[in-house]
Amino acid sequence: MKNSILIFTAFFMLFSITTNAQNHNPDKNNYVVLTKKIPQLQPILITAEELQKEDGHHFGDFQVIVCGQTVKGLTDKEQMKKYIQRAEKANVAIKACGFSLKKFGVDPKAIPSEMEVVENGILYDFQLQKKGYFSIEL
Repeated sequence: MKNSILIFTAFFMLFSITTNAQNHNPDKNNYVVLTKKIPQLQPILITAEELQKEDGHHFGDFQVIVCGQTVKGLTDKEQMKKYIQRAEKANVAIKACGFSLKKFGVDPKAIPSEMEVVENGILYDFQLQKKGYFSIEL
């Protein structure tokens, strides 16, 4: 019985990896990062800039989704200004999780206008992964 479970698990993992590889667009490398801490935007943006240099014309889309209690900090427009300016230069879109905004009582109008609100950050991340985006959660 244990061997059957192990074989099934191995087959499932192999199938999942193969399926994900089939969705990747070889012409463009697209990235999405889900973060729960605003200070992580600095190394995320540095990473985006380096990937843009490394990928060259294969660099596609780079999105960052801010989720969790840290969305309260998005209302500090002075703090966010430096991240938004750097993100714009690097062609990085910073988005806020609408579910988190609701849960922690943050008015979407209080966050910088340059940021888009997505209804559910985790779902949005999965949707991008299904489109072949490389994804990481920090």
